[in-house]
Formats: sequence, C-alpha cells, structure tokens
Amino acid sequence: MSDPSTARTDRARSGPDAHRGRRLRPGRWAAVQAVARAVLITVGLLAAYYLLPLDERGTAGATALLVCGLVAVLLVFLWEVRTIARSPHPRLKAVEALAATLVLFLVLFAGAYYLLGRSAPSSFSEPLTRTDALYFTLTTFSTVGFGDITARSQAGRVLTMAQMAGGLLLVGLAARVLASAVQAGLRRQRREQAAQPRSGTGAGTPEQEAGP
Repeated sequence: MSDPSTARTDRARSGPDAHRGRRLRPGRWAAVQAVARAVLITVGLLAAYYLLPLDERGTAGATALLVCGLVAVLLVFLWEVRTIARSPHPRLKAVEALAATLVLFLVLFAGAYYLLGRSAPSSFSEPLTRTDALYFTLTTFSTVGFGDITARSQAGRVLTMAQMAGGLLLVGLAARVLASAVQAGLRRQRREQAAQPRSGTGAGTPEQEAGP
C-alpha cells in the first residue's frame, strides 16, 4: 500500500503550481502575439502584392494606386497611433504599428513602379517584374542603391524622389509620433495604477475596529 502522505505530495507537485513556471508571463505572451501579428501583416501584404491584378495600362493606374495608397498609409498610421495610446502594451503595439506602416509603404511604391514599368518600359533601365519592383523599392528605401536598376524617365525619377521623401518622413516624423504615443500610453497606465486603491492599507474591517 502506498503512503497517503506521499500520494498527497505527488498530487501537489502535479497540480497547477507545477505548470506555473512553464506558462509564459503576460508580458512575454503579449510580445509573442505582437510579433505574430507583425509577421502575418507582412505576409498578407506581400501576398496581396503578388496576387492582386496589377495589369492596368497607362500612368493613370500608377498615379491612382499611389494616391489611394498614401491615403491608406496615413489612415492606418493615425489609427495605429490612437490604438497605441490605449493599448496595455504600448511599446509592443508601436513596434507592430511601425512594421505594418512600413510594409504597406514599401508595397505601395513597389506596385506603382511595376505599373509604371508596364505602361512605359523605358522608365527604368530594364523591364520590371513584381520582384524587380520590390527589389528596387527596398534598395531605394535603404539608400543602398546598387545601380543595377535605375529610373530613366522623368515620371520614374519623380516617383523615386517621392519615395525618398516619404521614407525620410516615415523614419523621422512617424517614429517620433509613435514614440509620443507610447509615452502617452505609459502615462495613462501610471494614472490608472495610481487611481486604483492599494490593498492592505486604510481603515480596517468593521470587525477589527469594533474589537473583542
């Protein structure tokens, strides 16, 4: 026969406390969720870039895509700033927002380059596939500029300069706005924590005040 005390000890060891150390902390779980959402957003935007029909002829299609896309980037960015200030994890939400805005910005210009290259093949030093357009967008954004693909026409150079200016605004101004939103979210959390009553302080229960 087994010892009852030993059985109780084994049950205690196999209870919820035994698995508590294996569970992710709330902060780590929030970080995992933020990274997963950023990856899903990136994959979704890239899939849309490669799967959506971008075969319109003429510079009007590239212009319409660029204008509508920039408006979409601005709206997404403003919505993300508002979400950061209200999020329980503003820093993680800011990283997620920056990733979503950056990928949308790059995919937008890649699509515009692709449409421009199809409507006017002489706009670039070589015909652009979707991968070529994305490659040219990344080299322009990162200021690497390998030089194997260059803009030759006036429309291509104007579009490239627009991406350069937008990239500077995204890295400089947008990063500062996101940092301000993070600080606003942290201040809100501190105010909420200060407003919560502290446990174990203040007057005692009626039974304690009445005495024996």
